[in-house]
Amino acid sequence: MSYIVLDLEWNQAMSSNASIFNYLPIHLAGEIIQIGAVKLDENLYPAEEYKSDVKPVYFRRMHYKVKKLTGIDKDRLNQSDTFPVVFEQFREWCGEDPVFITWGNDDRRIMEQNIIVHDLDWDWISDWINLQLIYNMQTGGDKNQKSLATAMEHFAIEQTRVAHDALGDAYNTALVCSHLDLEAGLDEYEEASHALPTKVVSVSSSNSSGEIAEALEHSSFGGYSARSEAFADEKVCHVPCPECSAPLVEGRWVNQGDRRYMNLCECEEHGKYLVRLKFRKDEDESWGVNRILYKANEEMEKLYREKSTQSRRRSRGHRKPRKATT
Repeated sequence: MSYIVLDLEWNQAMSSNASIFNYLPIHLAGEIIQIGAVKLDENLYPAEEYKSDVKPVYFRRMHYKVKKLTGIDKDRLNQSDTFPVVFEQFREWCGEDPVFITWGNDDRRIMEQNIIVHDLDWDWISDWINLQLIYNMQTGGDKNQKSLATAMEHFAIEQTRVAHDALGDAYNTALVCSHLDLEAGLDEYEEASHALPTKVVSVSSSNSSGEIAEALEHSSFGGYSARSEAFADEKVCHVPCPECSAPLVEGRWVNQGDRRYMNLCECEEHGKYLVRLKFRKDEDESWGVNRILYKANEEMEKLYREKSTQSRRRSRGHRKPRKATT
């Protein structure tokens, strides 16, 4: 096991109505354009470093705010490899059973979303640690989230690396690690997890009502000879309510194309949930599937109805005409 302090920079779509959102299996809040990481040594101090730019394939035009904040432009990123290539290189650098340490939850959310849209494997990641929780617990802080700059100021850490650079922020986070009793914090992390509220994943950038949607579950299944076999597996398609564990009442699975399906399910007590499936072909030629569960909001219900209507129209359009009878 190794501890990796991780920081990411990501680009955003220029518009919440960008057509690319119609083709992705999930709402991609940000496409990674830079990975920075610092491996901690046996004494939990900063050691080996990693940094790589990433060429975007979905949000190719740089958002002006991201460009201004990071100093990264399109021409620079075009010289880099895409996420699947960089991700595999990063995986090799991390070694066996890495535990990622981040400042906050955003980096984990963005990393997992990018893994999903590129249909990659994340089973090699042992765990994620939000260092904010340990910092709050050991500095007697309240439940409010603190910035990395606040923690650096608290420990009188001099800013020697560029901010809003993935490696620079990862290195500064690693320095904060070295000022904490990280070993004790890791042992008490479950207790520390109550120090800050879990951050809900906002999708308001693509949501005219400004509502919030929460990814409640990411699950992966594999070893199926066909997609139909996966659909027949209760573990995949019969989802329990995350609140009360009662079986959700299922709607109709809607084929969105590109091996993607969605379903609107409901718990009588706790409301509606959106389930998304993304199928993949594994190395042994068997089928696998990634499942994501969301608490449904009005926009998700509207999307499901629209996709369901489109699916029915396509089905009617492909029906063979009946032969005339005499």
